[in-house]
Amino acid sequence: MSDQLRRLLQAGQPQTTAITPHLGVMTLHFQLYGCDDLKAKRRAFSALKAIWGKESDLAVAETADHDALDCATWTIAALGTSSQLINQRLDQVEKAIAERVDAPILEIQRELF
Repeated sequence: MSDQLRRLLQAGQPQTTAITPHLGVMTLHFQLYGCDDLKAKRRAFSALKAIWGKESDLAVAETADHDALDCATWTIAALGTSSQLINQRLDQVEKAIAERVDAPILEIQRELF
């Protein structure tokens, strides 16, 4: 293929920029007090799923300690265009969770991909 034909073909095609998605995962370990059954445990975390589970850039799930009444482990995954934006978003979510969920946070783990 000649250089002139190659240039003509490239000129006719729009230039696309690749967007590399970044992923951040934050795992929160909670201590629970006064939960007599699993219904009470679910009620304590209903705000977590109801509010942040509906956000388009977040995914929320209970990832461990499903049957334990004294602790809970929840993971939030955030998707964004840069690691810095994901860190800011996870900071916002962490602060909001600490204010709304009636359970002390024992440990927080974060990973960025």
